[in-house]
Amino acid sequence: MDGLLLVDKPPGPTSHDVVARLRRALGRPKTGHFGTLDPMATGLLIVAVGQATRLNQYYAGREKSYRAVARLGTATDTYDAEGAPRPGPAAGPIPDRDAVDRALLPLRGEIEQVPPPYSAKKIAGTPLYRLARAGQPVSPRPARVIIHDLRVLRFEPPDLELDIRCSTGTYIRSLAHDLGQSLGCGAHLTSLRRTAVGEFRVEQASALSLWDGDAPDVAGLPFWVPLEQLLPEWPRFDLDEADARAVRDGRSLPPDRAMATPAPSEAGPVGPDGEALIRLFDAGGRLAALARRDPGTSRLAPFLVFPAA
Repeated sequence: MDGLLLVDKPPGPTSHDVVARLRRALGRPKTGHFGTLDPMATGLLIVAVGQATRLNQYYAGREKSYRAVARLGTATDTYDAEGAPRPGPAAGPIPDRDAVDRALLPLRGEIEQVPPPYSAKKIAGTPLYRLARAGQPVSPRPARVIIHDLRVLRFEPPDLELDIRCSTGTYIRSLAHDLGQSLGCGAHLTSLRRTAVGEFRVEQASALSLWDGDAPDVAGLPFWVPLEQLLPEWPRFDLDEADARAVRDGRSLPPDRAMATPAPSEAGPVGPDGEALIRLFDAGGRLAALARRDPGTSRLAPFLVFPAA
């Protein structure tokens, strides 16, 4: 069982709790998540099983979408409803819709964002939330993120509901906090739901309660994505039995057999040195390896090999 499980996380459990529940139900120790959700947050959590855990770098960095509700009028120390209110200039009267729209303008596009002091970001190897809980001063470094889309869905003061599409690493809590600072009234996040990660949508996901007992038969269900269906934007190349054995042994395919694979200039991802990135499949239709086709030598070199069934 190698692939991705799409789970609709409820409020309360951590992402680790969700993974632990699925690990017990599946009896598969090799299970992990691609992108954390805070305990308060709900929505799409991608859980990798078996060999799919090796693809984390290709999925954790994908664009994400959220529905969020920010409550204007009060800031908190955690930037969400679980924190303590900040008095003084962090609280104030609720602005009108025109003021909100103006304050949202500089929060779109490529921005510098400071992570919340209570977050998993690390300073010298220590998560910020541990330092903050210990009463130590916390000065997170700003990070560059991209807010691709930021739209108001509902404004019923003091609550502002937003639809957000952003790059990985974006803190929606910080977005709510920064909006409140700009408006001069303070703000904090009261709810957050992740609706999409890359090509996956929360509508495909299973309820976490489905995994309370034994694992269901997931074959053909929308919340199960087999290993062979992952990275669909990478071109596919089918190998014969001899070449599949060679690739699984870590050997490159020579130019005479590699020339039939897609060139770097064709549709599909390209590596840092201009090499084409390709999925290689064995004669049985199983993913054998991820490979690079060097544009200079045309050799096809596997860099991530998957075992045969």
